[in-house]
Amino acid sequence: MPRIPRKAPTTVSPARFEAFDHLMAIESSDNVHADELLRGPRTSALSDLDRNLCTTLVMGTLRWQIRIDATIREMLAKPNARLDPAVRIALRLGVFQLHHLDRIPAHAAISESVNLAKLAGHQHASRMVNAVLRRISERPRPAPLPANPTPAQLAETTAHPIWLVEWWITNYGFEKARAICESGLQQPELALRIEDPETEIELEGSEVQLAPGAILTGARRLLQGDITATGAFQSGRVRIQEEGSQLIAEMCSNLARPPRRILDCCAAPGGKTLILAERNPQAKITACEVSPARFDALKARMGMSSYAEQIEVRQADAAGLQDGEVYDLVLADVPCSGTGTLGRNPEIRHRLQPADLARHHLRQCAILHRALQVGTNRVIYSTCSLEPEENEAVVAEVLAQTQHWRQHSASEVLHELEGEGRLTNQSAEILKNAVSPNGSLTILPGMFGKDVQTDGFFIAVLEKH
Repeated sequence: MPRIPRKAPTTVSPARFEAFDHLMAIESSDNVHADELLRGPRTSALSDLDRNLCTTLVMGTLRWQIRIDATIREMLAKPNARLDPAVRIALRLGVFQLHHLDRIPAHAAISESVNLAKLAGHQHASRMVNAVLRRISERPRPAPLPANPTPAQLAETTAHPIWLVEWWITNYGFEKARAICESGLQQPELALRIEDPETEIELEGSEVQLAPGAILTGARRLLQGDITATGAFQSGRVRIQEEGSQLIAEMCSNLARPPRRILDCCAAPGGKTLILAERNPQAKITACEVSPARFDALKARMGMSSYAEQIEVRQADAAGLQDGEVYDLVLADVPCSGTGTLGRNPEIRHRLQPADLARHHLRQCAILHRALQVGTNRVIYSTCSLEPEENEAVVAEVLAQTQHWRQHSASEVLHELEGEGRLTNQSAEILKNAVSPNGSLTILPGMFGKDVQTDGFFIAVLEKH
């Protein structure tokens, strides 16, 4: 796929140039992710204003892409015509700015989209880009979601695949599905984990503004400022970690006997591993990661942490751990579809297919089965998926094939965390009400209200008896 020059020309702003390049990369490979690109050196080198605009353009275009593409098709002489990827992305960027940003003049959105098409070598198609965007700019913006939408209207208006919306309606009911869809269009807040009180005091003296966590008293939410520019972040004393992710690691604690050996099956990027070390200073932790690139990043991150001597980082497939290994506590936070993170990872909605859930299910069952074989006391199974095929169905299938293990109610673990003051007053009751009759906990996007944007997670606590 053609890429535009590495240096932004004067005909295109640096923010739009970088956004176009990122979207081209995401379009060309399923292994490229928006959040990783936006944390990369080229985006970081932009001015604050350009970096913020670049992030808005990339994430917003991906979130609204389904609806944007429908708008573009209406304007084409041949609606089913196959556009070159560069032309398609130039159009998408233009439509996003025209329909979803209030402070971008129409002439700027149109002219720079035209110039992006030219830069990618499509001089002739650039005239079509100009004509289509001008017609769109003259039309009213798309209507909002109706008061009582049909499933098709909900999917179309919130730019989600219809099959996924119907799945959520079946599994959670219409109102929860609607909240999930609306959350998928929002930018989740950045949550932080701060290593010690001294570091938080240091951050308070910077331009960073923090607020208490919405779920955990030990978490903080970033309200303002660039946390990545602080010395505390660069030294690893503060890290970005979603509160639901932090909660998973917190729920691994409070065993009757403090664990001596802990296994983190799929450890990268390592945030949960560090909480396990923080909460269990007496334990030796083995952190496994099968991906070479993720293993290298995990090893580097654990090596620079204050828990380096406590953690062994191993490049290994958790489903193929050697016989004879035993661990008092196992965290199986398995690879999954990631449908609980569509606000943070909007490209997932364009890549995921129904058949992928069955493929994930097989892999997840293999990891959990092995986790129960090497575990001697408690196993936590978790995903950032909303799909029962990856959650309850995995737990039920593996438990049916395994003796001496049963599901322990997450309510009891949450009650212990509440008693220790680790849950906020707002979250404790909401979380306990979200525990299913079989004892698992499902956190849905939008569950804490529109003012608190969180990812979705599934957590099951398994104990040997």
